[in-house]
Amino acid sequence: MLGVTVVALGMVLTPGPNMIYLVSRSITQGRRAGMISLGGVALGFVVYLVATSVGLTVIFTAVPELYIAVKLAGAAYLAYLAWNALKPGGLSVFDPQDVPHDSPRKLFTMGLMTNLLNPKIAIMYLSLMPQFVDLDNGHVLLQGLVLGSIQIMVSVAVNLTIVLAAATIAAFLSRRPSWLRVQRYLMGTVLGALAVSLAVDTSAPVGPS
Repeated sequence: MLGVTVVALGMVLTPGPNMIYLVSRSITQGRRAGMISLGGVALGFVVYLVATSVGLTVIFTAVPELYIAVKLAGAAYLAYLAWNALKPGGLSVFDPQDVPHDSPRKLFTMGLMTNLLNPKIAIMYLSLMPQFVDLDNGHVLLQGLVLGSIQIMVSVAVNLTIVLAAATIAAFLSRRPSWLRVQRYLMGTVLGALAVSLAVDTSAPVGPS
């Protein structure tokens, strides 16, 4: 369980689509909107957990081309986010923006879809989580559900903290334009590196060992 906690913490603290969406929505529409969006993100975790528990890993192992296609789609999405951050005139995720206020239903749905299309989460559930299942202990399905629940709790707790602190961080950075630019370039570089890493990694998913 400690191993899953460490992995989950490392993944959620790495800038990615979930963090970008939650921060931007919290700043532009308020904490309530951020928390509704987080509800959609949390449901995305549950969808991946259930799908993996009932054998999605087996499907991707049997059809590695499908797995690779999903990873490349995720890499393309990360590359798009990286370009938006690094292009001339690009905006930081902490830059307040004048955007339409979406309905709670749309906020929830966008949070869900952002997570379902998040390559970090797909890789974690398909490749990393099965490694923590001990086949000798039996109850593989139950083990998977428990381990996945730990990951979800860690991720939701960290993301909730980010949602609640987003406005404060944005205000702090707005008074320091140079820091805002550094943050934008740093996040864009990290996202770009993740995109390249996913694009060149064509390995098949790893099943339980």
